[in-house]
Amino acid sequence: MKYIDEFNDPALARRLIDEIHAVAVTGPWAMMEVCGGQTHSIIRHGIDQLLPDTVELIHGPGCPVCVTPLEMIDRALEIASRPEVIFCSFGDMLRVPGTGRDLFQVRGCGGDVRVVYSPMDALELARRHPDRQVVFFGIGFETTAPANAMAVHEARRLGVANFSLLVSHVRVPPAVEAVMEAPDCRVQAFLAAGHVCSVMGTAEYPRLAERYRVPIVVTGFEPLDILEGIRRTVLQLERGEHRVENAYERAVHADGNPAALRMIDEVFEVTDRSWRGIGVIPESGWRLSPAYRAFDAELRFDVTGVRTAEPAACRSGEVLQGLIKPRQCEAFGTECTPRTPLGATMVSNEGACAAYYLYRRLEAGARSATRGETITLV
Repeated sequence: MKYIDEFNDPALARRLIDEIHAVAVTGPWAMMEVCGGQTHSIIRHGIDQLLPDTVELIHGPGCPVCVTPLEMIDRALEIASRPEVIFCSFGDMLRVPGTGRDLFQVRGCGGDVRVVYSPMDALELARRHPDRQVVFFGIGFETTAPANAMAVHEARRLGVANFSLLVSHVRVPPAVEAVMEAPDCRVQAFLAAGHVCSVMGTAEYPRLAERYRVPIVVTGFEPLDILEGIRRTVLQLERGEHRVENAYERAVHADGNPAALRMIDEVFEVTDRSWRGIGVIPESGWRLSPAYRAFDAELRFDVTGVRTAEPAACRSGEVLQGLIKPRQCEAFGTECTPRTPLGATMVSNEGACAAYYLYRRLEAGARSATRGETITLV
């Protein structure tokens, strides 16, 4: 299949790996991928183990489920427990632990919790059940914001007053700033998430590259996409450059998706947002704008005062900031597993802890492959 098989070609992967080894002559270089999908691809294919010892991949806060704050999860649990509510969410949110329970357990206790594939599915449920309150859990980065904005826009246009959105949207560029401002930051470059940039474009990145003097390379998700992004990033680091490069031109344009951006600007406004395990990052999220505030589930159900605390044994915040690898957490694989998760990074489809557990990165192993080894991409 085009863009699948051709971006998993072992021979081309070997050529890119050889080029990375050839150009990485100084270093050490540490770059962060800001996408949980890229993290899973890296760990699944062993890309990090094929790189030179002088090139390190740091996993960043690129999992939207993982960075949804605990207090927002508890608000979702409170709303979903109400008998008048049909609570709708994507499936990867149902196992995310709140304080003492998750959405699966709420459903097991009689709550009407439903998995949908689009916020428009939730809007249709609201139209079919005018006697119920239908709430959609709107999380994610710039990638999912346009569809959630469209659902609220359509609810107002159609007069569907029993629909509302529990909003926990976050924005990538402020997170990059937060990472770089951390006193113990080791990041020297970023692999930017291609799907985010397909919506937002690249306009917000040049100032960050210049301010922090870091290369930012927009990268896709298949193995060859990621290797090409790493190759370009290492070249910039070796040359002392700090530019924004687009290595995902088949999906990303400099101005992004103008129609999607207009919808976001109409329905949402920028706000400070709390990130799970990290804390509040200024202007790092969206909330519904005044014209659409009547569809805000937090206000409709008066759950704005929830305050919680993370489990003491969970170090997912350090994982999300790239300060540790998952297996450096003492609870990883023992007290914390996909069946008994302490944090969202162990249950999300894009969580770094889940990737390390799924692909058996349970103990420290060989850092890199020798240049004569066979590459197998699956």
